[in-house]
Amino acid sequence: MGASTNNVRKKITINTLRNLHQRQEPITMITAHDFPSAHVADAAGMDMILVGDSLAMVALGMEDTSEVVLEEMVLHCRSVSRATKSAFTIGDLPMGSYEIAPEQALESAIRVVKEGRVQGVKLEGGLEMAPTIERITRAGIPVLGHVGLTPQRQNALGGFKVQGKTTIGALKVLEDALAVQAAGCFAVVLEAVPAEVASLVTKKLKIPTIGIGAGNGCSGQVLVQVDMSGNFPPGRFLPKFVKQYGDVWGESLKAIEAYRDEVKSRSYPGPVHTYPMPPEEMNEFERLVEMKGV
Repeated sequence: MGASTNNVRKKITINTLRNLHQRQEPITMITAHDFPSAHVADAAGMDMILVGDSLAMVALGMEDTSEVVLEEMVLHCRSVSRATKSAFTIGDLPMGSYEIAPEQALESAIRVVKEGRVQGVKLEGGLEMAPTIERITRAGIPVLGHVGLTPQRQNALGGFKVQGKTTIGALKVLEDALAVQAAGCFAVVLEAVPAEVASLVTKKLKIPTIGIGAGNGCSGQVLVQVDMSGNFPPGRFLPKFVKQYGDVWGESLKAIEAYRDEVKSRSYPGPVHTYPMPPEEMNEFERLVEMKGV
């Protein structure tokens, strides 16, 4: 399977995203974790594709995002980048790859961009991560910030809880967003923040906000592709903010069950799925087999 596509869109760049923001046209972003998921996201016209550390759970079967390591993220970024011809691609810096010092973060960011072939990186954290963001952006690598609910820090936050529900909490979200903007982020993800708070934060920033569970007042939206496409069995927990747009699990299950049944009944493969042999060649083959006594 090659990476060719009929997609004729121009490549999305930082300037494209800034123009969308200036025109107040919502920015679309979705996650992808491999070649097929990136291929369909790019063909669907996504402005941005995020190789999120959520792949730890949706692609690698891990318990949470803290388990995935940098080498795994680089591998998945490379797979996604091979399929993405138009969308602006971002690779997540996983937990443990950037918190120790700005220099460590820069080394990790360089690997994700150089080896992963993406256009920028995302990291979690607000004011405390400003020096790290500054160090990466000074090296010429675009950084997407992430404030509000930061899943890598779920243990410190008491779990996956909505952030900014109090006055003090809302001020903290705004302070963090302003800090990552000042540090050089080209945009910032606002996760699990009350819609009213996210809308006000968006108005106070000069850079785009990408919401996930933050209402429609943000500059754009992002969802995990596996969640929104329904690529999971019935009964799986979904966050409140997820809208399921498809039933990939159901369609795949139906197709695989049909394949199983046709193989069992020998109705597949049929003549249309096989390669014919000229009758005279087959007769000669059978004759030779009989002669050899096989």
